[in-house]
Formats: sequence, C-alpha cells, structure tokens
Amino acid sequence: MKKFSRLSYVAAAGSALALLLSGCGGSSNSSSSSSAASTDQVMNVYGCEPQNPLIPSNTNEVCGGNPIDLMFAKLVTFDTKGNVKNEVAKSITANADKTVYTIVLKSGWKFTDGTPVTSESFTKAWSYAADATNAQVSASFFSNIKGYDELQAKGTASDAQLSGLKVNSDTEFTVTLNAASSVFPTMVGYTAYAPLPTSFYKDPKAFGEKPVGNGPYKFKSWTHNQSIDLVKNDDYKGIQPAKNGGIDFKVYTDTDAAYADVQGGNLDVLETIPSTDTQTFQTDNTVQAYNKAGSVFQSFTFPSTLAHFKLDKEGRLRRAAVSMSIDRKTIVNKVLGGIGTPAVDYTSPVTPGYSDSLTGKDVLSYNPTEAKKLWKEANAISPWSSSDKLTFAYNSDGGAKPVYDAIANSVKNTLGIDAETNPYATFSAFRQAISERKVTSAFRTGWQADYPSAEDYLTPLYSSAAADGNGSNDGDYKNPAFDALLSKADQASSTSEANGYYQKAEELLLKDLPAVPLYYSNAAGVAAKGVKGFVLNWKNVPVYQNLTK
Repeated sequence: MKKFSRLSYVAAAGSALALLLSGCGGSSNSSSSSSAASTDQVMNVYGCEPQNPLIPSNTNEVCGGNPIDLMFAKLVTFDTKGNVKNEVAKSITANADKTVYTIVLKSGWKFTDGTPVTSESFTKAWSYAADATNAQVSASFFSNIKGYDELQAKGTASDAQLSGLKVNSDTEFTVTLNAASSVFPTMVGYTAYAPLPTSFYKDPKAFGEKPVGNGPYKFKSWTHNQSIDLVKNDDYKGIQPAKNGGIDFKVYTDTDAAYADVQGGNLDVLETIPSTDTQTFQTDNTVQAYNKAGSVFQSFTFPSTLAHFKLDKEGRLRRAAVSMSIDRKTIVNKVLGGIGTPAVDYTSPVTPGYSDSLTGKDVLSYNPTEAKKLWKEANAISPWSSSDKLTFAYNSDGGAKPVYDAIANSVKNTLGIDAETNPYATFSAFRQAISERKVTSAFRTGWQADYPSAEDYLTPLYSSAAADGNGSNDGDYKNPAFDALLSKADQASSTSEANGYYQKAEELLLKDLPAVPLYYSNAAGVAAKGVKGFVLNWKNVPVYQNLTK
C-alpha cells in the first residue's frame, strides 16, 4: 500500500498503500515530463502520518508509500496508465522457463548522499526485507526468491543474504526463483524492491527518519503529524524528472479541512473527496475536479479467529449473510455521491484479469431474504445470543465514517442484530492496532495496486505466506487450495492463462469471504485553481512530478 495500493493499504475511504502499495509509486508520462520546463515552485499536497518510518520494505500504505516512491527509483517504473518502463534497469531477461532473471543496471545512478547505486544496492536491500529477523511488513513479496524460507527461520542473522541473488558485477546480478513467474519483471516496480545505500544498514531506525534515495526527489524534513517535505533531486537520472521544485505532504486528519484548504488555495492537491462534497465537487467552481474510473479496491476484513465468523461452516454462513445485508448500490450513490462502483470481484475494473461474471459473485448482491436465511442456518449451528455484537472498526481521519455507519445500519436492519462501528482517531493508530492483531472485530481494509496485475490484489492480501504478520494478509486467511491456484498462475505461459487461475482463486475467496468486497473507488480528487498538470495515475495517485502553478 494492501495497502492500506501497496502497493498499499489506502488511507481514505474514497481515495487511492496498499504500498501498499502499496505499494506506492508515483508515475508520469515520461515523454512529456522529460521535455517540459521545470520551476522552483514547491507544491503542497494532501498527506497523512505514515504508520512506520520511511523504509521502502516496511511500508505498505500510502501515507508513507507516496513520499517513499518519490524518493526511490526502482528497476522499473510505470507510466500513468500502468505500462512498465525500465528505470534503473537497462534490461531484465528471463531464462527459458522464467525461473532465472538476469538484471543489468544502467550506469551512473547515485543516491542523494553521492554513493553509487550498484547491484548490491538491490540484493542487500531485498535480502534485508526478506529476513524474518528484520520484521519487514513487505517480506512476503520476496517469498518466490530462492533462499526466502531459510531467511524466515527464527534466529537468522539480520544481514543474511538470499541465496537466489548473485552479484556478477556492479551493474549485473541474477535472481533465481523458487518457481516460474511471468509477473516478476513487473513486480520489481513495487516500493519494497527499492535499492538502499550502505548507510541504511548502519542505523535503519535513523535512516527511516531521514531516508536517502535515488528518485526524482530527495528528503528535506519530516515533522511528525504535520508534514513530510521533499525537494527536487537535480542528480536524478531517470525518466520521471520533477517539473516543480519540491513536494510538501501536509498531514491532515480531516479531509473536510483539506478540501476547504484547496478551495482557499492553501493546498494544491487532494486525491480524495470528503463525503460532504461528493455530490457537488464536480460543479464547484473554486476547485479543479477529477473523476475517472480507478483501481482502488475497498472492503472490510474478518479476522480468521473472530468468534462466530471463523473459517468453518457457521462462519462462512455468517460472512455471506453479512455481505448480502449490505446495499452497495445505495452506499455508492447516496453516501459516496457516485464516485465508486459496487464490487463484483477482488481486483478492479481497470486491472488485467478483471471479471464481472465470477461464479459466486451473487454473495456481493444485496439480498435481505437470503441474508436472513443464511443467518438462521448459522444460528442452528451456534446461536447468536442477545449479548453478541458485530462491530466494524475503521479510521475516522479518512472520510470513512458515513460509509461504515451505513454498513452497520444496513446489517442491523436486515439481520436484526446489534451492529455498530468502532472508529480509530487516526489511520496510523488504526493500522498499528491491526498489525498488532489488537482489533477483535471486522475492520476496514482496501488495496491500492502496487503493479498492474490481478496477482497484486490476491497474493499480498490472501496468500498464506502473507499471513501472521509476514505481509498484508491481516485477517490471517489460509487456504491451501487458494495458494495452489496462485502457484499455477505464477507458472502460466501467458498472461491470459494466468488470469484464468486468478479468477478461479477469486471464486474460492467468494466462498470463504476472508474480506468482504464493497466497492471500487474512482480516481477522484481536486486541485486548487491555477495548478497545472493535475491527473491521477493508474493507482489513483497524483502524478506529483508533473504539478506546477
């Protein structure tokens, strides 16, 4: 940012982490960004307080992911539409069965501390991320590299290296995978695959407060709960140079206040629309409005250990009953003001592999009669008592309150049970509680794509390898049959074949409902009058490099 586009988990109800990315990569059209004149103007943009220090492999939400992706250039990047472009990589070449990749780097790349970007800048960073001792939230992204299981063993040295990574020279290294992967050359554009300078390993904690990268911007300052300020990196050698002099991420806990600041010209860009403005923002003549189909998936998750909702017969019946109690169309139209689309799968309508005709998708349709029937069947297995209560947790600083009020009311009115919400004051506190498994209720989740593939919506969020704190599977869902389908997709000879397996995997999710799909957020936002270059990319994130005024 799940991800929450890891790419990342998304922080706001109507906007694009995870890092996940999220993953969390800002993108731009390389042809236009490289030729346009730049200015020294610093742009003020909407931000939120990151969950963790600014370390690429320990960030899976947009609050940290968006600034990180402006500070770190990866092997590849993505243009506005999600097309893969080589960045630090000169070439990424697979062997015949796609189990070994040879990566050649472009020469001349440097970190902002003046040290060179070499093969070890990647291999050591990836090994650090995969090492269980270092407890990085994106560790599971490296699970297919040979040696991952060894680095996941208890007591592994923090500087142990993945055996599947071999440095051939300062500008060439090879990656040996555990299984074939056609998506690997796309995955390496995700935040966690960023290179790290040698200074990182001397004091990772200090580095997270003052990161040193190789991207189009470099770190200036971080005043916690106030702002993260970046300045243009004049030594950046990539295809996405900044047209402005810097980006200041202003931390808000209230999107209404942020919207008012855009109206007043005190904030340049806001990539989410407060619920109070969804009906009017497109006709508001004090702002520039943007509203197009997007890739952010919104849901809520049931912990696999939640009483009455475990992954057994009773739990599956209750999960389905709750899902069918929710009137998604009304929520999208009335609460979101039409800046979303009711979900029918676990990816998004703009993602390769998307299907609106999956077997089992009816569980996502509003059907009060069937919901009551399923709930009654569950009660025959284990009665729901008058003291039982279904609670939905969410962060109240991202505009989610009206959505979850509507969800709780819809479930309460349909099933006749006690259903209520449990708001956390900030996204950071909410994510921390989830990471520590302290949320003992259903809780809000969402996913911002890390790279343009159905795989990115499924593996990070629902694979067994990403459970138990090893990734973004915060409900700790585990299903060997689901994992097996992901493995078959990895070994597919074509994208079309892989997407077929991903769809079968989604059909298993529709039976188990580890998370209940709600809607896809549109890419919607506003910019102040006079701001130029305001567009949202394939992850619903502003193309920060293009902003000027």
